[in-house]
Amino acid sequence: MRELDRQEKQVTMELKQRAKVISNGKDPALAALAKQLVQVRKQKEKLLTAKAHIGAVGMHATSMAAQVSAAHAIGSVTGAMSVANSAMDVKETTKILQEFQRENERLEVKAEMMDEALIDAFDNEEVEEEAEQVTNQVLAELGVELDSKLVGLDAPMNRPQGEQVSQEEAEALDSVLPDLAARLNAL
Repeated sequence: MRELDRQEKQVTMELKQRAKVISNGKDPALAALAKQLVQVRKQKEKLLTAKAHIGAVGMHATSMAAQVSAAHAIGSVTGAMSVANSAMDVKETTKILQEFQRENERLEVKAEMMDEALIDAFDNEEVEEEAEQVTNQVLAELGVELDSKLVGLDAPMNRPQGEQVSQEEAEALDSVLPDLAARLNAL
């Protein structure tokens, strides 16, 4: 390709020089140079076409090699799956899975028992009293007023001075209070 490019440039340059020298357009040397330029260009075009065809054949060969490799891999996997299926006993596998499930349930029961034992060991009245105080503090900060007999808490009954509750806030609090009371009763 480089050689053809070089020849095309050289012939084009000679053609231009010859055309400057000759005033008559029917010079045989000029016609020969023009034919030579056309032949160089056609040869260049044929070379490009051949290069493209060779590239396409190479891509096709690569694609075929990949397909052969994939077919071989699928054959190997099929053989391995066949061996695995013949070696696996469905009843035995089911039995193992059921045993695993039973042991897992036993483990969960033991974990729950351990959690309860730890709670019983470390929970005492001080923790419950502290939890009640924290709950009261949170409710006081939110401005929630609950009847102390309803939930067994000593919540503040008076709002701090200067704070007024708007109608929207009152409605929002009224809609949330039953849920909060149920949660506190669950504690």
